[in-house]
Amino acid sequence: MKLVRLGALNKEKTAVLIDGKYFDVSPFFQDFNEAFFEQDGLKKLADVVNNEILEEVDNPERIGSCVARPSKIICVGLNYADHAKETGAAIPTEPILFFKSTSALSGPFDDVIIPKNSVKTDWEVEFAIVIGKKASYVNEDNAYDYVAGYCLHNDISEREFQLERGGNWSKGKGCDTFAPLGPFLATKDEIQDVHNLNMWLDINGKRFQTSNTKQLIFNVPQIVSYISQFMTLLPGDVISTGTPHGVGLGLNPPVFLKPGDVMTLGMDGLGEQKQMAIAYSA
Repeated sequence: MKLVRLGALNKEKTAVLIDGKYFDVSPFFQDFNEAFFEQDGLKKLADVVNNEILEEVDNPERIGSCVARPSKIICVGLNYADHAKETGAAIPTEPILFFKSTSALSGPFDDVIIPKNSVKTDWEVEFAIVIGKKASYVNEDNAYDYVAGYCLHNDISEREFQLERGGNWSKGKGCDTFAPLGPFLATKDEIQDVHNLNMWLDINGKRFQTSNTKQLIFNVPQIVSYISQFMTLLPGDVISTGTPHGVGLGLNPPVFLKPGDVMTLGMDGLGEQKQMAIAYSA
């Protein structure tokens, strides 16, 4: 199944995407949130899709984040060797973890706001995991049992805030609109091989990032298991697995987003996103 949330910001309604058409499931499910996943929502949703007559939604006004605000958005840094190399960092021996604020969550076609005083806002196409049930001290062998599905993520990053302002990376990762997610959550059965998905990102029509999830240093079961050793993962939590080479920071000279720039990105089986960068205004 492909889960989507349609409607104005903070007023999204649940829907499913079937053969390119949207169908409303909001009479049955209030939101795709922690409670939905915790209460066996995917199975109940499958029953609704298979047994109920659903109303089609024509020309939705907006596609929101494919999941409601999760308890946490956890990211894995430097998880592609070529990206570590382009930033001058060593290849990690354990996953590097950081958090994006949940207030950074936005829709896949929403504008991205360049923060006040920003001069180094950057792009990062990423493959994200959505957790399906509570996970603590998970073994790699059964890590997939805790996964609800997967989605596309643009890990927008302000490099000066991230790297030059002290502390950890969170200041450059958690700004408003810095976590476009979607356009849909694909359940596990939709993706044949999560470790063989092509990904790409363009700026103003020019290709900057091209890679495949086979290049991940730490794969999906390793990541889920590893993170669960340090914190309990809750249903609906999002794990973003890292970006490949081609970010603005790694170019010579570096290139960063300016108002009016358009990011287009996509992944096999997970759809496409498109965002325009706009200047902050009070």
